[in-house]
Amino acid sequence: MRSGLLFAVTTPFGTDTTTETRQGKVLVDAAAAARLGHIALTSAAHADRGTAVPHYESKHLVEQYLHTAGVPWTVIAPAAFMDNYTSGWTLDGLRDNTFAWPMPADRPLTLIPAADIGAYAALALQRRDEFAGRHIDIASDECTPGQIAETRAAVTHRPITYQEVPLTHVRTRSADLAAMFEYFTTVGLDVDIAGLRRDYPEVGWHNFADWAAGQEWPTLPAPISANQ
Repeated sequence: MRSGLLFAVTTPFGTDTTTETRQGKVLVDAAAAARLGHIALTSAAHADRGTAVPHYESKHLVEQYLHTAGVPWTVIAPAAFMDNYTSGWTLDGLRDNTFAWPMPADRPLTLIPAADIGAYAALALQRRDEFAGRHIDIASDECTPGQIAETRAAVTHRPITYQEVPLTHVRTRSADLAAMFEYFTTVGLDVDIAGLRRDYPEVGWHNFADWAAGQEWPTLPAPISANQ
């Protein structure tokens, strides 16, 4: 009788997409060899739709390999991470009272925090028979970059201005991320948020405003005026 569970996460960042795919397949092979009872693999929303986004395609290759492993599986595919708005260039922008993002201010994007991904994965592993053999896109809210800027202004008590970053600029840093943001803008990540909230209320889905209010935002000095 099979026993044991695996919750697997793969990433190309810090390596590359080829390495991500190889590592993902190694995880699947190890789980099959150990005769585990279930694998919950995290992917990305729409990764199974031919997005041409490199790190979505690498995740889909791992998912396809998982289908052949002979181990019961569930693929959990989150939308964009809310947690990205507390680090990196978006956090740096707070120093200048700006929120810079490579999308039009009014283009909706589905979002989810890491806490909700974990809660949903735990549910899937607790109810393995119900979730077996399913690829499920998950998100807990949908916001435009303009709304994100307004929420960040409210929770940090700073007058945040939204600035759209040109995709050409992103492309000079990462062709992979540029492809992702282009997909977000032209196609978008449609996820049945209402259905998820209705069917799985125990996850405790967070909307962006509530999630942002619960973060520990750094206290930053006011930007220096040009007149000073």
